[in-house]
Amino acid sequence: MNHVLIVDDEAEIRTSLEAILAEEGYLVTTAATATEGLTLIRDAAYDVVLLDIWLPDRDGLDALAEIRRIESANLPEVVIISGHGTIEAAVRATKLGAYDFLEKPLSLERTLIVIKNAMKARQMREDNQEFARQLAIKGTVTGQSVALKALRQQIKLMAPTNGRVLIFGESGTGKELIGRAMHSESLRKDRVFVELNCAAIPEDYIESELFGYRNSAIPGGPPEKRGTFERADGGTLFLDEVGDMSLKTQAKVLRALDEQRFLPVGASHAIHVDVRVIAATNKDLEEEIARGNFREDLFYRLNVIPFYVPPLRDRKEDIPLLVKEFLQEFGQQYGRPHVEMNEDALSALRQYHWPGNVRELRNLVERVLILNPKAARIERKHLPMLVYRESRDAAKNLGKGEEFGSLLEAREAYERDYILKKLDECNGNVTRTAESLGLERSHLYRKMKALGVAIKE
Repeated sequence: MNHVLIVDDEAEIRTSLEAILAEEGYLVTTAATATEGLTLIRDAAYDVVLLDIWLPDRDGLDALAEIRRIESANLPEVVIISGHGTIEAAVRATKLGAYDFLEKPLSLERTLIVIKNAMKARQMREDNQEFARQLAIKGTVTGQSVALKALRQQIKLMAPTNGRVLIFGESGTGKELIGRAMHSESLRKDRVFVELNCAAIPEDYIESELFGYRNSAIPGGPPEKRGTFERADGGTLFLDEVGDMSLKTQAKVLRALDEQRFLPVGASHAIHVDVRVIAATNKDLEEEIARGNFREDLFYRLNVIPFYVPPLRDRKEDIPLLVKEFLQEFGQQYGRPHVEMNEDALSALRQYHWPGNVRELRNLVERVLILNPKAARIERKHLPMLVYRESRDAAKNLGKGEEFGSLLEAREAYERDYILKKLDECNGNVTRTAESLGLERSHLYRKMKALGVAIKE
């Protein structure tokens, strides 16, 4: 239900407009002053505001200028209304960002048309903003392993269809990237990609996140909220960690998939949508079905096109390409676009087992860049202790011996990474790190400087 705010000091106009718009299916709120109207706009989401120029506490055009200064991505369209309309006022209102200008006495037909068009304009603005955001994070699947080549081929084949997709894989393998890649190569690529992490939303709120709500169904929330199904209309909805949904929510999602319509919380009319659903999970859903935790019928609705994303330990030949990509990403972000990683460090990364998969590798690359601000090349000694310890053990098993040239080099490498580990545990706070190491703060600073550890608090 679209929400209209009427700001006018004439009670008769507020009452009549509220009755007419409510009959047309709009949710209506009214205010008698600019101050009251601005407070409402800051506290809740409105699609259209009908704003009178002549208000008792301030000029309506000044109020319009203040609305435009509010820091929000969801500002309403504003229609100025006035009983003393002039060309000058209309021009000024337009320059300040008003959608249209209506003169009193209001024509009912024209008012309804202007509100309807303003609603469409706001929705188009929202869609364009979301589309621009999606272009900036378009999905790419990096890797030249046999598994990744097969996955890209499968994406290319299946993306243009409307079949529902279920992506399996461990946490951190890049399931969301696969979903984005599917969307960017689909027939819906010019529409929005909306994602929802089902495991991150409390059970009491998951239904309202999926389907939205009307008439202040959520205590303390705005009067209404568009759910992810509604926001994804015409595009793609990515449901991450779908195996964490409750059985009650699963039943409602099943119905929405079957009927392509749903009922927002607190609403009396269903909303029809055209949505392609891509779901992802790190659980064995067939095992969850056997345990009674997941609906079998929902599984078969979602599992039209199954995808499996292999863990990083099964495609270690992709590590150099991923490292190069992450170095470029974070190098640009931190003003160091030409940093590289030498082969010895890459070899250590290939020998590590990567329980956190690609996400862990990405975090490691960012951490190494942050903690080594002067390094032009990332070497094995710059890597976290856990990584090079495991790679050293692997080297021993292969009969290759230690990688350090001297006892001093090995000791410095151990000290350096032990300090990095403690810094990480203390969230980068040098004072707390010094306390945990039993050192004076100044002593730790000198040690960090000698070992080439970045000082960052």
